[in-house]
Amino acid sequence: MRTYDDPQIFSHRTVLVRSDLNVPMDDGTITDSGRILASAATIRELAEAGARVVVMSHLGRPKGEPDPQFSLHPLAPELAEAIGRDVEFSADTVGEEAKTKAAGLDDGEVLLLENLRFNPGETSKNDDERRAFAAQLAELADDFVSDGFGVVHRKQASVYDIAALLPHYAGSLVRDEVEVSDRLLNDPQAPFTVVLGGSKVSDKLGVIDNLIDRADNLLIGGGMVFTFLAALGHDIGASLVEKDRIDDVKGYLDRAEAGGARIVLPTDIVMAASFAADAENWERPVAELESTPAGAQGLGLDIGPESADTYAKIIAESTTVFWNGPMGVFEFPAFAAGTKAIAAALTDPPETSNRLTVVGGGDSAAAVRSLGFADDEFGHISTGGGASLEYLEGKTLPGLEALA
Repeated sequence: MRTYDDPQIFSHRTVLVRSDLNVPMDDGTITDSGRILASAATIRELAEAGARVVVMSHLGRPKGEPDPQFSLHPLAPELAEAIGRDVEFSADTVGEEAKTKAAGLDDGEVLLLENLRFNPGETSKNDDERRAFAAQLAELADDFVSDGFGVVHRKQASVYDIAALLPHYAGSLVRDEVEVSDRLLNDPQAPFTVVLGGSKVSDKLGVIDNLIDRADNLLIGGGMVFTFLAALGHDIGASLVEKDRIDDVKGYLDRAEAGGARIVLPTDIVMAASFAADAENWERPVAELESTPAGAQGLGLDIGPESADTYAKIIAESTTVFWNGPMGVFEFPAFAAGTKAIAAALTDPPETSNRLTVVGGGDSAAAVRSLGFADDEFGHISTGGGASLEYLEGKTLPGLEALA
């Protein structure tokens, strides 16, 4: 992967930076600016070195045409505050406004383009269509810096095709993400614990498959735990289960028994009468999940307090920890305790100076911030949930391949 040591090489040159500013929005208001703050370092570094910086990103999933609810315009002031300098905005990506404003940049100035996905060429499955859009983007700049780790697993025009058209480099965010991921894969200091949650076990099977023989412990929580419990024959009531994945889960349980990582499952669950913030709820040992109040559905929405304590102790004894996926429905306060316990355990003062704790992006990153934790309390918070998982699965990521 090609990187740069001295940003001064971009002085007096126009640099197209692919950032990942895909932040959650609520009626035009940013609800978590984590990705903007993470992207700011590279943009600031380049601008301070005298580069003319053109920032490009996507937001949400517009269908290849302009859609006001997905405009990047509200992000410009937030980005300006994060980098400590003005950010100009272009209401198009490769149109006349973008061309004029990019050409008019002075050294150290920053321009943010409108949402890349307003152009169908950005995400097209047709190679020629993507390349045509990439060629239009390339006309705006002299160099390309890839700094959106959250999209490097996508074969898209601004991520993959653009690198073939301009001198290209990985930005500091992508470089740091890859270094941390490589350490997890190739040089984790034991004990190495992987904590996996989220709703679907199918989203995590690749990670389990690649890490089960590398990790010492696999702690399972979230909705995915019920497929494991079903595989062991437990009655899980109305809890989420992927029946078509039960055989896969049984295979991993067998591999663990045969010498792989120890798979640790909850011993108690917080059950609820319905999927709602104010739902009646109760705690049950795993062996008694079917025991519910009269008329209640009984679905699991969090790991129980006994399980949270067990997981926290294992994490405290681990030198390397990777966590992806909340332990429960953290958006509802009544079902956030398990996720909060994991976050707290990761932020406890390390007993060894070489301890590495990694929060694997996506819902996990959103969860720790919403629960009151600061980014700098963790060793590393990834900006790319899907990209982080695919890297740890051992897959080749197109956006990194293009930087070779």
